[in-house]
Amino acid sequence: MKTAAGASAIVLAAGAGAATYAVVADSSDAPAVAAVTASPVTETSGGTVSDVYDRANDSVVEITVTLDGGSAPGAPGGGASQAQGSGFVYDTSGHVVTNAHVVENASSIQVRFPSGQTYDATVVGVDASTDLAVIDVDAPSSAFTPLTLADSSALQVGQEVVAIGSPFGLENTVTSGIVSALDRSMEAPNGYTINGAIQTDAAINHGNSGGPLLDLEGRVVGVNSQIESDSGGNDGVGFAVPSNTVKSIVSQLVAGGTVEHAYLGVGLTQTQSGVAGAEVSEVRSGAPAAAAGLQAGDVITSVDGDSVASVQELQSAIETRKPGDTVKIGFDRDGADRTVSVELGTRPS
Repeated sequence: MKTAAGASAIVLAAGAGAATYAVVADSSDAPAVAAVTASPVTETSGGTVSDVYDRANDSVVEITVTLDGGSAPGAPGGGASQAQGSGFVYDTSGHVVTNAHVVENASSIQVRFPSGQTYDATVVGVDASTDLAVIDVDAPSSAFTPLTLADSSALQVGQEVVAIGSPFGLENTVTSGIVSALDRSMEAPNGYTINGAIQTDAAINHGNSGGPLLDLEGRVVGVNSQIESDSGGNDGVGFAVPSNTVKSIVSQLVAGGTVEHAYLGVGLTQTQSGVAGAEVSEVRSGAPAAAAGLQAGDVITSVDGDSVASVQELQSAIETRKPGDTVKIGFDRDGADRTVSVELGTRPS
């Protein structure tokens, strides 16, 4: 959890930390939700909230996790050993998408479908850096109706969206709202930054984590992950991992169970020098940036000739690369423009 402005806090919407509402000793099973191919998002997507619910509800599940160590994070001592979240069906092979923090430290997982049927599941892969995970549900193929992943880059502020999940263990709850803002940042469970997050005022509470944020065509535009709240409940500021990130990460998890992220190895802060870019506040020992000679105080201004005007733009530029790629980093040091080649490493866990 990290503190935010005005004493509010950004908290995980379900699974761990503040996400453990349904952490009772003998809680019932839970389901998850999934997604598949990409298609464009349009501002005038047809349909009502009721239409979206009818179209997508059978694909949204509730997930119940029994945790290693006997109790859920943040749960009262003595006995509480389960947590709940949401998910959605990704394909007909049994894969369900959810948040990494929902299945973290799971010793067993059960998934409950809207039909009431409950099945065991196992973790296929987890990427803590984007707070995404894939689980494999041991159920007949007839149980799986995949959702479609939309192209989140086409989202517009003010566009109507719908969330389906299991807040407080109330399975298959639907809420609606709009895209309040785009290109927000979230802190991942491992402390890295998730860029490009979708902000929405659709009600999201503990237990919604891992469930889909949908457009009015019933396509997944994001995976609900966090809320910003003074109360710990819905204050109308929720965040979702965008579907384009989901598409990239989940395909890698399904294919091999692991995801590797490119790593420069610097701490960053917004520059105060008047030079547009991202100021290096720290160079981590042994990191690619250290090997290339970057120093604290340098202001990074470009990657491979493309200008970067902010911390987020630099992070996004590095995220599009792979470990082992060599990039040319342009930077300002004491008023002089310099360029250095950096071979990117693999982000530590």
